Amino acid sequence: MATAKITIKTAADIEAMREAGRISARALKAACDAAEAGVSTKEIDQIAEDLIRGYGASPAFLGYGGFRGSVCASINAEVVHGVPSKSVKLYRGDLLSIDTGAIYKNWVGDNANTVVVGGDEATDDEGRRLIAVTREALYAGIEQCVPGNRLGDVCAAVGAVGQAAGLGILRDYVGHGIGHQMHEDPDIPNFGRPGTGPRLEVGMVFAIEPMLTLGGERVMRRRDGWTVVTADGSRAAHIEHTVAITADGPDILTLP
Repeated sequence: MATAKITIKTAADIEAMREAGRISARALKAACDAAEAGVSTKEIDQIAEDLIRGYGASPAFLGYGGFRGSVCASINAEVVHGVPSKSVKLYRGDLLSIDTGAIYKNWVGDNANTVVVGGDEATDDEGRRLIAVTREALYAGIEQCVPGNRLGDVCAAVGAVGQAAGLGILRDYVGHGIGHQMHEDPDIPNFGRPGTGPRLEVGMVFAIEPMLTLGGERVMRRRDGWTVVTADGSRAAHIEHTVAITADGPDILTLP
């Protein structure tokens, strides 16, 4: 992919994106905090939407390609794009991945997290390890977001952590550039070769989002047309930040 296709943001643009990112991060935290046994994913969706709108922003996901929610709520073997529903209730020990996005003054913030319903002690060692390694993979990728590196350095860093842990690394779904649009160039796979791809420049902004499983990498979509599940039924985790490349290194824009 040619570097010219990647939109370069000014310092002022990045500060504006930080506001969108902060709103999305607050919505994500509120949604994760509400993840208790007996709560429906639609209730979580409403909490996030109300918070986003309360800050004068709009949910980036609602209506996107026809999506019927303000968050993606994916449980256990559901990796990403789970559709919120009144009929889907959470159970203690579930691994819940929540993805939120906010549009504020025409800029988009996008982030995700995976939590254990009932707290970390409510799941097994493998569930806790999956989440911890996914978070480690995210930050390994973020560390590579410095001017002069290549995009492949980011992708390879994420993949190396997942591979070393023996986890499945999704290949069909990837991170992405972000700005006025939620999905911009470039695609950011969670695997790759160091030293390849476009050279990173100040002003590039990426949504980096490892998606790892306790089994294989193969996935399929449910009949709702959205929910992506592991083909082998293994549990999955998804953690994401929006990150700007600055002269001082990576700048995470999705912090509450």
